[in-house]
Amino acid sequence: MVVDDHPMWRDAVARDLAEAGLDVVATAGDGEQAVRRAQAAAPDVLVLDLNLPLKPGVQVCKELVAANPALRVLVLSASGEHADVLEAVKSGATGYLLKSASTEELVDAVRRTAVGDAVFTPGLAGLVLGEYRRLATEPAAGTPEDSKAPRLTDRETEVLRLVAKGLSYKQIAERLVISHRTVQNHVQNTLGKLQLHNRVELVRYAIERGIDKADKADKADDA
Repeated sequence: MVVDDHPMWRDAVARDLAEAGLDVVATAGDGEQAVRRAQAAAPDVLVLDLNLPLKPGVQVCKELVAANPALRVLVLSASGEHADVLEAVKSGATGYLLKSASTEELVDAVRRTAVGDAVFTPGLAGLVLGEYRRLATEPAAGTPEDSKAPRLTDRETEVLRLVAKGLSYKQIAERLVISHRTVQNHVQNTLGKLQLHNRVELVRYAIERGIDKADKADKADDA
């Protein structure tokens, strides 16, 4: 589903995605319309502009993800301001692409978002990870004790660590010599155990607990 208040831009994005073989189930031109139509059409991926009339994009994202945690939101915005990027991610977006991206980059981003990858315009991913690292150094109120934390299997922990290091599902599958579907299954199982909603929250969880740090095996592989 494509949400943007500029009709020509909205129609062009929807057309490009449709021509690439993606099923565009709905479009919307303002925030309130976006919420109503997304609830009715139940898209897998929402391509969302932030600057919307009636209801801002971050609020649309927050409401729809809260109602359907399986929804994946790719923000497509003209703004590359750090505050906008971080606010979008905190609202539940799993990716952030600037409108300067090419059609090929947009189509690739939507496909990757659909399978669970966190997709960002180059430079923005580092910003998000940097913010999560900063937050991880601050004491979190109400954080459950480690002894009460859900137990992950060794393989789930290994996949989680590689996700947090920024590898795509395809790269993780190649590295661990397992299928792409198996990687997805491990990620979904981990999300369920940890009661998290998306890959971005998963990365933050890993960083807060130092799971993203390379272990000895990684260092040996890199050497």
